[in-house]
Amino acid sequence: MRLHDPHWPRRLPHALTPPATTLWDNLATSARRYPHKACLVFFGRVFSYAEVLQKAERLALVLKGLGVEKGDRVVLNLQNCPQLVMAHFAILRANAVVVPVNPMNRVEELQHYITDPDTRVAITSGDRAAELAQASDALAPGQRLVHLIVTQFTDAFDANVTGDEAPPAVWRDWLLTRHDLPVLQGGQVHVWEDVLQGEGEFNALPALQVGPSDLALLPYTSGTTGLPKGCMHTHASIMHNAVASGLWNNGTAENVALAVMPMFHITGMVSLMHANIYLGGTLILMPRWDRELAGQLISRRHVTHWPNIPTMVIDLLASPHFAKFDLSSLRYIGGGGAAMPQAVAQRLVEQFGLRYIEGYGLTETAAPSHTNPPDEPKQQCLGIPYMSVDSRVIDPQTLRELAQGEPGEIIISGPQVFQGYWKLPEATAAAFIELEGKRFFRSGDLGYVDSEGYFFMTDRLKRMINASGFKVWPAEVEALMFKHPAIQEACIIATQDSYRGESVKAIVVLRPEFVGQLDEPTIIDWCREHMAVYKVPRSVQFVDALPKSGSGKVLWRVLQEAEKSEKYQ
Repeated sequence: MRLHDPHWPRRLPHALTPPATTLWDNLATSARRYPHKACLVFFGRVFSYAEVLQKAERLALVLKGLGVEKGDRVVLNLQNCPQLVMAHFAILRANAVVVPVNPMNRVEELQHYITDPDTRVAITSGDRAAELAQASDALAPGQRLVHLIVTQFTDAFDANVTGDEAPPAVWRDWLLTRHDLPVLQGGQVHVWEDVLQGEGEFNALPALQVGPSDLALLPYTSGTTGLPKGCMHTHASIMHNAVASGLWNNGTAENVALAVMPMFHITGMVSLMHANIYLGGTLILMPRWDRELAGQLISRRHVTHWPNIPTMVIDLLASPHFAKFDLSSLRYIGGGGAAMPQAVAQRLVEQFGLRYIEGYGLTETAAPSHTNPPDEPKQQCLGIPYMSVDSRVIDPQTLRELAQGEPGEIIISGPQVFQGYWKLPEATAAAFIELEGKRFFRSGDLGYVDSEGYFFMTDRLKRMINASGFKVWPAEVEALMFKHPAIQEACIIATQDSYRGESVKAIVVLRPEFVGQLDEPTIIDWCREHMAVYKVPRSVQFVDALPKSGSGKVLWRVLQEAEKSEKYQ
């Protein structure tokens, strides 16, 4: 018996047997069951399951005509929009592999996503097409893209839409502009609407040649050093967590999920898109975060499930119009990427009866490897090992398994764990160890298991501040600082100290109503009252916003590197 077994949801098995089919079959099955049901909603435009299926099949036919064959990698460089979902499944239907790319990447970064997976075909939006073409053109002729399919956001919604579901005013230029098509050296640029409306220029759809063990996705990790690494995921590894996510979160075909977590990122892709397509639920799509639009959509569309990151919840609660939003339809709210501040989680419980369900996972584990039981969640906790998962804590140097309560590196074994890093056998070998005959992935995250089998993170393996020999874990200090009523966000980094070696520095975003009212000594004095002296920031820097990734995580490494170079203002 495992420590967490008494807290396991009684309605769920400890392990599951996912369908021995492909991810494409999930869309095809839901479209057959619910042809007229809303699959996607985008600024008021509703796409039924039958329509999404038809467009995905049409695009798969186009991809075949462009020379895409079994196992080929196709870049998908889009924000959340109906075209992302259609293209994602079209690539799978063409027996190919999806390479999801963050649209915020710039030319030099995009080159890696063309050359490393040997990509010849890419799908993107008009606002990103020129940059992707420029990245391709800068490469040697044999490495360049051969085909680029370009969609405009207004291919999927009415530019004249008004009311609660209309794009925010600050987005209108971005979303409504129909960008000119770039020239692709040595290749062709195709218009989304034209290829979807064409008839008869290609032969019939190819036979579905892939199975559960075939490669389906090649998402890239951001990496701590060097270039991003491609994580090889099969249909089976993604299928497991798509099914498990639906079950764990009390999902049904009546799910209405707010899809604001980016679906180019593994969490949004698996726990939002794939989980809801498998269930036959409805996805309310947001291309970026906007707290006012989110509140309006939850209210208007009666959203039941909202996977997110804590910063989104914090921002929504800070809206001056928050009292006008109706959150009564929500049945599930949760996420990961950072710990939810205890004060915010408590407000959700007291004001709305909602328990924030924190979870944990990586690109390598197809998102969730741990999550909190919906009926017995703990705050600021990774949760318990997910369905079918075995997770332990080891000494990162000796690889010895540690006892309950001892901090060490979290390792994970389960059917959702990736196959390895693309073209990097040495990195793959270094990422795994064998324990008791099982293959475990080394997460690189430090944590411990409490007496009830719940996992807690102390921090990243390399994100630690050594202040006069005392180890300071930034995540712990950040969580404590969140309790200050004036602090909206905080990021803790190390600063060089000639005496202590390293000291703690806090970079702080104040709530709007407190801007200009607090100074550095006031914050430091408050910290001295609320945490051990060695954890107290020796300096505080106030900023308007913290840098964040496309998935909304605070880019603490950017701040740390800026501190080292003394360039951060």
